Amino acid sequence: MSRRRLRSSTVVLGGMGVLAAALTSCGSEPDKRCVDPINREVLPNYECDDDNGTRNGTYYYGGSKSGGKMSGGSFDKAAVERGGFGCSGSGGG
Repeated sequence: MSRRRLRSSTVVLGGMGVLAAALTSCGSEPDKRCVDPINREVLPNYECDDDNGTRNGTYYYGGSKSGGKMSGGSFDKAAVERGGFGCSGSGGG
């Protein structure tokens, strides 16, 4: 019976891949963009900061940008919280 040995580089790279997947899926935040809540147009981040009291945008989480507008995400961060390998159900990281 012949045994096949795994090369150390294969083992290391495989282990690094598993570690990277675990870290990114559990600890990462969803994408956050400043968006006009009415027409979903992407705005500069300062439009969502309330430093000057004239906040025009709201943060939009997840989704994708097409033609300058967002879709497929939510204004509610909890609705798009990522859970993944090794994460608890509460979105913990």
